[in-house]
Amino acid sequence: MEGADPSALSLLPALVTIALAFATRQVIPALFAGVVTGSVVLLIQGATLGEANPIDRFLIPAVGSSNYARILLIYLWSLGGLIGIWEKTGGALHFAEVVGARMARGPRSSLGFAWLVGLLFHQGGTVSTVLAGTTVKPVNDRHRVSHEELSYVVDSTASPAATVIPFNAWPPYVAGLVVGTTPLLATESAALSFFLSSIPFNFYALLALATTLLFSLGWLPWVGRRMAKARRRARETGELDARGASPMIVARDLAPTERTPYDPSLADFLVPIGVLLGVAIVPYWLFGAYRVNEAFLLCTLSAMILAGVRGLPLSEVLDGFVHGCRNMTIGAIVLGLAVTLGQVSRDLHTADFVVQAVGGAIPAIALPALLTLLCMGIAFSTGTSWGTYAVVFPVALPLAWALAPDPTYLHVCFGAVLGGAVFGDQCSPISDTTILSSMFTGCDLMDHVWTQFPLALLAAGVGAVLSTAVAAAVL
Repeated sequence: MEGADPSALSLLPALVTIALAFATRQVIPALFAGVVTGSVVLLIQGATLGEANPIDRFLIPAVGSSNYARILLIYLWSLGGLIGIWEKTGGALHFAEVVGARMARGPRSSLGFAWLVGLLFHQGGTVSTVLAGTTVKPVNDRHRVSHEELSYVVDSTASPAATVIPFNAWPPYVAGLVVGTTPLLATESAALSFFLSSIPFNFYALLALATTLLFSLGWLPWVGRRMAKARRRARETGELDARGASPMIVARDLAPTERTPYDPSLADFLVPIGVLLGVAIVPYWLFGAYRVNEAFLLCTLSAMILAGVRGLPLSEVLDGFVHGCRNMTIGAIVLGLAVTLGQVSRDLHTADFVVQAVGGAIPAIALPALLTLLCMGIAFSTGTSWGTYAVVFPVALPLAWALAPDPTYLHVCFGAVLGGAVFGDQCSPISDTTILSSMFTGCDLMDHVWTQFPLALLAAGVGAVLSTAVAAAVL
């Protein structure tokens, strides 16, 4: 049995995943159940037990792909290892103390510094929020910046920045989900190039970054009632949290007994970052060559070599690297299951069924806004943008191509999915980025959710209008 016939049953894996994520608020069991449901659908449609085996049919082909190997290389080993080494050397924290002290002269410049650091750590999700939050919090606390303001800036420059500054794991992951969904995306390289050329159409992310910058500089005329109250409280009284707030505390071992003393320098942070950006960006600008894999490997290697040259014992360097990789394991599992669910959708021809069932019922001009709203809802409910991509992308792009086989229109729909999912992930109280943004800036979780939601919703609404306008122009 080569594949399932398009039918309503092909929607079950995605529906089961979403329903369980609603009910349990646990992404891994929900994704796994979605994969198993794909096997059940195959059995109903006449497959044998061997043909419907979820491990052989879906999991192994997905996680054994070059795309997932690339994700592991970047996300788990390179990025995780780099963070672990910085924890050992204190390089990122030292950068914040030195550079932040020179840039931050008051609340506005402190928040502006936080915005720049958020762009610098443009990896999205856990990585950005943890690194940026811990780096900028001491500076902003000294200048009476409320924790609600800081957590919003840290959160809004995490995933949005990762989708418009594409030198991270996001493009390879999305490319693996969309490859083969339309004639324009026949290969992984074509899918990767399409991601890059879709950046100008990712309206929510672009607007979120612009809104956050204006907010940081105090130039945004409206910030919402709760955020305005938090800003006044902090400036006038010095109280960084609302009365009755319960910030999450980050437990840290501040005095390790077995660690060799190490004197951090700006080089510990700037050299690896320089290698990362230089290797990733320069070849792309000059030759159109995307070298993000090599960039991350060389970045991590440079951090290890520099730490060793500056006196950190090899055992400490390796311990930091391994510890950082281990902290990324759960994320790697989520990504593997998300990629596998995308494989399920392709094998069951979910996209074909959706195109046949609703292709003629949706006006092409309305699809980008509808995709934005759909992804906002799914990601808010599940707390994950990447899981939302795994469910929506394999269906949305074939539908868009069937409605209007125009490259620009496909870019608009692609950007709508990217941005809508990022909004939901950023605003959901069960999202790791939301939780970690509040945790590492010292903010009460629900105070963070309530104060940032109006600002994010404003950017999402304007983005939906823009996507509709561009769609109208090209149809």
